[in-house]
Amino acid sequence: MGNKVMVAMSGGVDSSVAALLLKEQNYDLCGVTLKLFADEDKDTSCSTRTCCSLEDVEDARRICYKLGMEHFVFNFKDTFRDEVMNKFARSYEIGDTPNPCVDCNKFIKFSKLIQRAVLMKKDYIATGHYARIEYDNASKRYLLKKAVDLSKDQSYVLYVLTQDDLSRTLFPLGGMYKSEAREIAEEKGLINARKPDSQDICFVKDGDYAGFLEKSMGVDSPKGNFIDLNGKVLGKHNGIIHYTIGQRKGLGMAFGKPTFVISKNKEDNTVTLGSNEDLFSDKLYADNINLIAIEKLNSPMKVMVKTRYKQNESEATIIPINEDKILVEFKEKQRAITPGQAVVFYKDDVVIGGGTITSK
Repeated sequence: MGNKVMVAMSGGVDSSVAALLLKEQNYDLCGVTLKLFADEDKDTSCSTRTCCSLEDVEDARRICYKLGMEHFVFNFKDTFRDEVMNKFARSYEIGDTPNPCVDCNKFIKFSKLIQRAVLMKKDYIATGHYARIEYDNASKRYLLKKAVDLSKDQSYVLYVLTQDDLSRTLFPLGGMYKSEAREIAEEKGLINARKPDSQDICFVKDGDYAGFLEKSMGVDSPKGNFIDLNGKVLGKHNGIIHYTIGQRKGLGMAFGKPTFVISKNKEDNTVTLGSNEDLFSDKLYADNINLIAIEKLNSPMKVMVKTRYKQNESEATIIPINEDKILVEFKEKQRAITPGQAVVFYKDDVVIGGGTITSK
């Protein structure tokens, strides 16, 4: 392929350094910033986040000007609302705890951006993600690998990438540490060298998920019963969207002993409570499977598994059930496995694939 690259510019230090590194490698670059929702929408405003504010767009534009790059702003608000925000709301509504960053990567930051890149006759897109892409001649497949800086590795939220996505994507920061990226930004005089990393979900103001779901997305979550594992009513909850698996604080009741959310049931609108020991399970089911390192899982495979972004990997065996469902059996029981979250499978530093944890 050629050397024309469309760089996703968030206004943050990582995407800026990614562009700088590619510029030094003589790639022909343009920068793009994504408009994902309306700044004037008070309930979904996130002017304090480094992903969507007018300040971030201006930072991205200034970096592009400094590097001699054209800068574009793409409006993907409708797709973002349909594929990310609405899905986020629907998942909470049925009792799951979704990961919208995964959906944003799948439906927006890669698929939509690659479509635009192709239309504009660009050869690649590039982002500031900490991960690596390599082509494996033996399997004739593109591999997604962990970043060198494991403390910043983002392969967990990138497991949804397809072979076509990987073939058209560059991750310039995958082979360096975050501290190195900041040092480069300082040395080159980039305006965002010390800009803090983005936090939380970009479209949820102040981390108030329940308030966002009720006020902005119109989710109705009526009060219901707290129950124990035997079905005994323990009290009233404020709506299932206010709780997640493993939660202890904020239950609104005193039980005389440590009590945790074990599960949620949309059908009878109950939240089951129990002890910490009740949170542990030795298996899970996952659907919406995307495999990267292999084309198909034909037989059980021993892997390392993560069920949360900032979690240590655990030994497990993945077993195919059908084309789009996998059983994961852990060597040791895992705590607070949460439907709606991503489960990602690894072999050493290679992402085998992943899927979405289901309740059954």
